[in-house]
Amino acid sequence: MGAYMSIDRPIYVTQPYLPPLDEFIPYLQQIWDNKILTNAGPFHQQLEQALCEYLGVEHLALFTNGTIALVTALQALRITGEVITTPYSFVATAHSLLWNGIKPVFVDIDPNTLNLNPAKIEAAITPNTTAIMPVHVYGHPCDIDAIQKIADRYNLKVIYDAAHAFGVECHCGSVLNHGDLSVLSFHATKVFNTFEGGAIVCPDAKTKQRIDYLKNFGIADEVTVIAPGINGKMSEINAAFGLLQLKHMAVISERRKEIDATYRKLLSGVKGIRCLGDGGEAVANHSYFPVLVGADYPLSRDALYQRLKEHGIHGRRYFYPLITDFSMYRDLPSAQKNNLPVATAAADQVLCLPIYPALQEHEQIKVIDLISR
Repeated sequence: MGAYMSIDRPIYVTQPYLPPLDEFIPYLQQIWDNKILTNAGPFHQQLEQALCEYLGVEHLALFTNGTIALVTALQALRITGEVITTPYSFVATAHSLLWNGIKPVFVDIDPNTLNLNPAKIEAAITPNTTAIMPVHVYGHPCDIDAIQKIADRYNLKVIYDAAHAFGVECHCGSVLNHGDLSVLSFHATKVFNTFEGGAIVCPDAKTKQRIDYLKNFGIADEVTVIAPGINGKMSEINAAFGLLQLKHMAVISERRKEIDATYRKLLSGVKGIRCLGDGGEAVANHSYFPVLVGADYPLSRDALYQRLKEHGIHGRRYFYPLITDFSMYRDLPSAQKNNLPVATAAADQVLCLPIYPALQEHEQIKVIDLISR
C-alpha cells in the first residue's frame, strides 16, 4: 500500500444514495397538485407495482418501516407461542416477536454465512414452536431449501427477515419468493431506500389484502374494522423517493460491486483478515462489506475499529453485541453463550467496512492501507 492519505470528510460504513434534488422536485409538485399525502395514493400504488416488477415477485405491500412490517407479518400469519430465530441480527428481528407476545428461541449460526444454521433448528423445536424467522445476513441467502424442509416436516411457518436482501437472487430467482412471507427494509442505510420504509412480499392476493387491512388499523371500509391493525402506511413522499431511487439502481449496484471487488482483491493477502463470501451462486447486492478479524491479525477487532476511527473512518461492529446480550433476552435459556459459540465468536470478530456509491477510490484505498499496514 502507499503512504498515508488524508481525507477531507469522515467516512462511514454506509451513506444513502441521494439523486439530484432537481429530479425530485417534479414528484413533490405532483403530490402538491394531487393533494394526496398518504393512504395508498398514486405514488404508493406505482411503487408497489414497480417493485414487484424489479424484484421478480407477484405481490408486495409497502410499509412505513421494516420493523412495523415484521410485526405485521407475524400478525398476518397468526403466529403465537415460540419462534426459532437468530441471535446474529439487528434487534428489530427479535423485538418484533416480543411486540406480538411471542417467545424467541435462539439457535446458532453457520460459520461461513453467519446465517441461521439449519442443523441447529430441529433440536430447538418444541410443541409450542409455530414458526422460524431466519435473516439473510448482509444480503447472503440462507439455506432456504434446508429450512423449508424442516418447516414442512414440523408444519411450521417461515418468515424471512430480508432487510438486507433487496434484489438478491438464489438458485431459482428472487430469494424473496421463499418462505411464507419475506420482509424488506427501505431504511436510509439500505441499498434501496425511501428515507424510511419497508415492505412485505406476499405469496398471493388474499394474503396481501389481509396485510393491507392490518397496516391500516384493520379498516375494511369507513364503517368496518375487521382486525386490531396498526398504522403502517407509507407516505406519498416516501413512495415518490422510492420511484426515483429505482431509476438509479443500475448505477448504485454497479458502484457497490466495484467497491466490493477492490476490497476482496487488496485484502486477500492480509493475514488475519477474512472477507465473508460473496454468496456463491447467489446474485449479491453488496449491501455491506463485513470482515472477520482473526487471532492472527496484529490487532484485536476493537483495536482495529478504534484505529480506523482515529483516522476518520467509522466502521461498524455489525452485529455486536448479539441480540442475546441485551437485558430483555439474556435470561432466556436459548440465549446462553454456550448455546451460541459461533455467533459469539462472529460478534467479537466482525467489522463492516465502508461501502456506498459516493465512496471515492482514494478513500477506499485509505481504509485498505490502514488495515494492511
